[in-house]
Amino acid sequence: MDLNLTNKVALIAASSEGLGFATAVELAKEGAKIVLNGREIDKLNKAVTQLKNQVGNTDVIGITADLTNHADIKNLVEKTVAKFAGIDIVITNAGGPPTGQFEGMLDDAWQKGFNLTLLSAVRLIQESVPYLKKSTAASILTITSVSMKQPIPGLLMSNVFRPAVAGLTKTLSQELGKHNIRVNSILPGWTATERSKQLIAKRAAAKNISEIEEAKNIAAAVPLGRIAEPEEFAKVATFLVSSAASYVNGEMMLVDGGSYMGLL
Repeated sequence: MDLNLTNKVALIAASSEGLGFATAVELAKEGAKIVLNGREIDKLNKAVTQLKNQVGNTDVIGITADLTNHADIKNLVEKTVAKFAGIDIVITNAGGPPTGQFEGMLDDAWQKGFNLTLLSAVRLIQESVPYLKKSTAASILTITSVSMKQPIPGLLMSNVFRPAVAGLTKTLSQELGKHNIRVNSILPGWTATERSKQLIAKRAAAKNISEIEEAKNIAAAVPLGRIAEPEEFAKVATFLVSSAASYVNGEMMLVDGGSYMGLL
């Protein structure tokens, strides 16, 4: 299947590692021009080099930006357009918000979760829409979490703000459809990333068991019996932003191995 991604410009937030980087690799394999983003210049440069080595000679640049800073996001979009003369694909992403229970969660933590998880997506889309309107194959993909459907214990901020991103996604799919801009969301379950490793370590410590044992417990609760690899997520994300999914709009796509038990 030809995904028709050759020379499409893809801006992927928080993509120096994890799900963002894995998605960048898949898009690059399909011929897209890639903009990687991260806060740390050394890590970002390493990611650019790694992507080029994995895929071969590809158009890829790295642009530093703190996604909680509006000026940084504006600069990220402007530099992308200056380099590639437009944007076709925007993938919103950010590091996980603070973890913890409701009691003891202070205002600063709530504000950080809001800025990182919701406002970063709002601002990135806001700055990108004028350029996406000029594209013949525009697509926005928000990366949320299965917590949007089913709250995860200990991830209060994710449980609160991921559904807000879903609401944003669904609303924009209606508002931007007239401009031929598709807007979808992808909801990963447990995936083998650094963020997941940190969460597993924290849960293991709370239960006084090993991280290996906790990982096995998590995998056992998944119908497929394992934690996903980032590449499995990335392939679905690549399909959703491609012309192969040209009539998919406003969709909340679970990539969780069947963990979510609801019907809707």
